[in-house]
Amino acid sequence: MITSAADALAAWLVHLSDERRLSPRTLEAYGRIGRVWLAFLERHRGGAPLTIRDLGETTAAEVRAHLAERRGGDAPLNARSLSQTLSAIRTLHGFLDRRLGVPTPQLALVRGPRVRASLPRPVTPDQAMELTREPEADPDAEPWEAARDRAVLTLLYGCGLRISEALSLTRRDAPLGETLRIFGKGGKTRIAPVLPAVRAAVDDYLALSPFASGPDDPLFRARRGGALSPRHVQATVQRLRGRLGLPASTTPHALRHSFATHLLGAGADLRAIQELLGHASLSTTQRYTAVDSARLMAAYASAHPRA
Repeated sequence: MITSAADALAAWLVHLSDERRLSPRTLEAYGRIGRVWLAFLERHRGGAPLTIRDLGETTAAEVRAHLAERRGGDAPLNARSLSQTLSAIRTLHGFLDRRLGVPTPQLALVRGPRVRASLPRPVTPDQAMELTREPEADPDAEPWEAARDRAVLTLLYGCGLRISEALSLTRRDAPLGETLRIFGKGGKTRIAPVLPAVRAAVDDYLALSPFASGPDDPLFRARRGGALSPRHVQATVQRLRGRLGLPASTTPHALRHSFATHLLGAGADLRAIQELLGHASLSTTQRYTAVDSARLMAAYASAHPRA
């Protein structure tokens, strides 16, 4: 039976991992937020170890005091991070209520900080094509490594994948067919159409790859044979954008944004784009309509004689 706050936190993280299937990065962030929150409560209440009943007595004033403390200090959080902190605390206490019978009614009285919705920052179609056609980012790379990097970037733009989704593919997934089954956030599965250019890029990489792979081995391999890391993909795009003169907003994730924005600009249905991206909520996908409208207004302002 769970009685201590520390055990409750551990049970919550197991729930997030095994039942909600959150990504390792998200789990790490939630665990960090939860530990900092419990440490604050212990310190605020005199230092004695907390029980789960103590957590049920959390007041709105304590939550606000915690957020105020995170807003200041040596490493102050911005409004978005504070909003994520509050969301994680709500999720923890919601678990305590549903699974352990410990409600925290005062949490409903806390309002999060206002967060300005940031618009996606896609690259243009020509810039996206330059990124996926550039022969190599690293002059010391072997031909198979250059082909691998092109294949990864082509997947991100051609299928609208997240880095984690592209790098989670295994040798069993290739050669690619006309569609690809993607396991996205929260364990959600979606089907992504695969363009001939994407299949060709992956085939070129496999033809040059020096590794003999089993079906469960990662599709994209690092120089020493291990799984390719997201950091490598980020560094590759960073080098390419410097060579091509692209803005600092050009990141691997910008290729996913570009996939959605370019489809929308070509007349694709918003619901279809939602399915292709694997968004749980249409409101997340609707951000791309603002991007497309902003580009339309910019073109109007620069071209109309009376603008």
